[in-house]
Amino acid sequence: MVKKRTNRRALPSPRAKQVKTSLKNIAFLIDGNGKVSLGRIGPVRCAGVASDDDQQLVALVRRQSESLEGFLGRLNAAIGRALEEDVFVDEIND
Repeated sequence: MVKKRTNRRALPSPRAKQVKTSLKNIAFLIDGNGKVSLGRIGPVRCAGVASDDDQQLVALVRRQSESLEGFLGRLNAAIGRALEEDVFVDEIND
């Protein structure tokens, strides 16, 4: 049986709201102040790169046993350090 698509959107779960607030630096960039890219970069299987309008802020490589949630938390923290303390991390090119 074929299911019809509806135009209804699911309400955000309390968990989704919690993730959004805990990833505030990622949200800040995505909400129009820069960009965040996740995925394969060349030979790197999973990476996260964040930049603002002027420069790359962070380039992280996901560790072998690191969960996606853990990786996003580490990316969020690194973005915060870049924005607040001018500490820039590049694990891809170093």
